[in-house]
Amino acid sequence: MAEDKVKHVLGLSGGKDSAALAIYMNQMHPELDIEYFFTDTDKELPEVYSYLSMLEGFLGKEITRLDPRRHFDYWLVQYKNFLPSAQTRWCTRMLKLKPFEKWVKAEFLDNGYTVNSYVAIRADEEYREGYTSKDQNLIIKLPLKEDGIDKAGVMDILESSGLGLPAYYEWRSRSGCTFCFFQQKIEWVRLIDRHPDAFEEAKAYEKNALEHGSPFTWSQGESLDELSKPERIAAIESDYEKRLARAKAKQVIDPLRPNSVPIDNDDLYGQQKMCLACHK
Repeated sequence: MAEDKVKHVLGLSGGKDSAALAIYMNQMHPELDIEYFFTDTDKELPEVYSYLSMLEGFLGKEITRLDPRRHFDYWLVQYKNFLPSAQTRWCTRMLKLKPFEKWVKAEFLDNGYTVNSYVAIRADEEYREGYTSKDQNLIIKLPLKEDGIDKAGVMDILESSGLGLPAYYEWRSRSGCTFCFFQQKIEWVRLIDRHPDAFEEAKAYEKNALEHGSPFTWSQGESLDELSKPERIAAIESDYEKRLARAKAKQVIDPLRPNSVPIDNDDLYGQQKMCLACHK
């Protein structure tokens, strides 16, 4: 294939893994003219936007914002006010994947390009599956996995770059929408403290959805109204502290990386099959 008919794209979620991949590719493959992109749902954490700006400064390149035009509110109506859930992830499909597919097709595939799309699945994530391309000219590449870079390696990349972790890692382990249904209950509690307006907006969406017969609440097994009661918050925080204490007691410190791999909610609550487009 002609070299000038190949494009390279890398999707950023505002999360640590995709940021580390962007830094890694920038440093290890400076010969590649990679186009970085971010698909904005209009419901992202404010910390995500701040981190993307920092990343642009490091890369010395603007991150293309893919605006789906029809944001969450539009699609909520189309789905009869039923909330997205782990069982019906229409938010990822309509707000992340469809805009990407439309953009890469119109900009590159329809113009005869072969596109290499770099996805941030780590070497220690055998349980994760990448995006499945429907076009033979859209080739998915997994550099972190292929080069043996695990969670500790990702942390090394971020720390050595000077960027470190996104600020929301102080209270939450994943990027994505403020009301993402993959949040752990402790993260909903922290959302109340960090972004109370976003929590109230999520409650309003949930109330409207339940009134329209939605079988789902944002947090499994209880409404946000129930979750935000003082006694429930206390129980959630107590459970979190017990999990954290158990995890610290079992933690084996690598003398070569004494501070590089903090305990996060995946460690405390178990790995989940998150949406790659939102949470990497």
